Amino acid sequence: MLPAVNSVQALPNYRLLLTFDNGERKCFDMSPYLHYPVFKRLQNPGFFNLARTDYGTVTWPGDIDIAPETLYIDGVPDYSLITTKLDNV
Repeated sequence: MLPAVNSVQALPNYRLLLTFDNGERKCFDMSPYLHYPVFKRLQNPGFFNLARTDYGTVTWPGDIDIAPETLYIDGVPDYSLITTKLDNV
């Protein structure tokens, strides 16, 4: 069973910073999906920024969501915590 999304933060350039219930943090790029009809409304940055978590995945108003499996499998590990710690050494 894949981890569920615990929190989401919308980032610039249609990226999502995700925290999963197993503690992993990943960054997911939504831009390749924006041409699909279901995600067209997300092309508006203000609307994209309304991302929230619900039922273990990311959702937007209007019943827009994306499969948590896609977010987890295609998300890139977030190394910002490691980089920040190394910068402070």
